[in-house]
Amino acid sequence: MKRSRSFNKECSIARAMEVVGDRWSILLLREAYYGIRRFDEFQYYLGVAPNILSARLKKFVDLGMMTRVPLPEHGGRYEYVLTEKGHDFLPTYLALKKWGDDWLAEPAGPQVVFKDRSSGRQIEYPPLLSARGKPLQLEDIEIVPGAGAVPFNRKRFGDQSGPAKVKPKSARRVQRKST
Repeated sequence: MKRSRSFNKECSIARAMEVVGDRWSILLLREAYYGIRRFDEFQYYLGVAPNILSARLKKFVDLGMMTRVPLPEHGGRYEYVLTEKGHDFLPTYLALKKWGDDWLAEPAGPQVVFKDRSSGRQIEYPPLLSARGKPLQLEDIEIVPGAGAVPFNRKRFGDQSGPAKVKPKSARRVQRKST
């Protein structure tokens, strides 16, 4: 169990989920991508309780996803602006949206589409492509340890001859001492 917790701390997906892995965080980012910046606007469009919204906005500011900028014409009020880090999440958001549109949208189609302002054409999320430009499926992808891999992942993904050789602790045989 301890290894699992340690592994999750090192996993980029687990770390990302700590930032955006709850419903309100993703929806808050959606509204920011739609151009919403003020607390009352986020609250109006999301229907979220003020304490939850405050906590998510604070988290995004603390993590560098947004900045809090005072509104001079409204003493004591702020707007929340996406940072570079917040903008960099857009392709991930669009991939999640595409999956939702493909598998969960109403029969009439998606509620909202994103278009390229210059061409007016709908943005298509690109498929995964090989270095040669061919579409990739999961079975075409090899998973190898990265430069920052912890020992567990080096062992897990270091053997390139097949699937992971590390067995979960529950699957290992326990040798009993003879009495």
